[in-house]
Amino acid sequence: MNTAFIRFYEELNDFLPSSKKKVTYPVSFRDNPSVKSVIESEGIPHTEVDLILINGDSAPFHEKVNHNDRISVYPVFESMDISPVNVIRLKPLRETKFVLDVHLGKLARYLRMLGFDTVFHRDLTDMDLVSISILEKRSLLTRDRRLLMRKDVERGYWIRHELVLDQVYEVFQRFDLSGSVSWFSICTICNGKLQVVEEKKAREQLPDFLFTEKAVFYQCEICHHIYWNGSHGERFRQSIDDKVLKHF
Repeated sequence: MNTAFIRFYEELNDFLPSSKKKVTYPVSFRDNPSVKSVIESEGIPHTEVDLILINGDSAPFHEKVNHNDRISVYPVFESMDISPVNVIRLKPLRETKFVLDVHLGKLARYLRMLGFDTVFHRDLTDMDLVSISILEKRSLLTRDRRLLMRKDVERGYWIRHELVLDQVYEVFQRFDLSGSVSWFSICTICNGKLQVVEEKKAREQLPDFLFTEKAVFYQCEICHHIYWNGSHGERFRQSIDDKVLKHF
């Protein structure tokens, strides 16, 4: 049996028991496994990792681990450029897009309200989620860390919190989204794009609704649902400003 010594940094410690947090500890293995296998054997999805150092040198996921190797593993920091030393980081996507698992319906709605292209359907299987992530170049957000350990998954993030505003903050921090918000641009129902429509056309579709305030109207180009920027929208903006954006 061989032994290496490993340490995980920053939020990667969220996956570890208290005895392994923020310390270097031994891991045992047979033969020469890849460093990816060693990392995921500790319960940490490869999608959470941005930099691996083995004995001080940057290493790819397929690098073999040897007896007495010292391994340092660092999390993803979207806003930091470590390209001069990193050999595993993927090129950033031109557009930040997401696909979410069945447990994250509220988060999907919030991300759409904030203008982020977000695929969410309650009937999507794990295989569907992985396929969509790969084919459409979307980051997979999930509460299931094992899903992120599938070898085909390239981009993903494990959502730590249960409250939706805390989840929004996590995603903004992880993907550096604070400067990319686009209000009233994505339909919260079907993820279609919103277009400004004339007030007369909007009111024709909402004959029984009494508007007590001047509003700008938007319509989804796919499902044709009507939206307007009333007081409910302002309250949502204020909650995002207070709980999320003010921290960036």
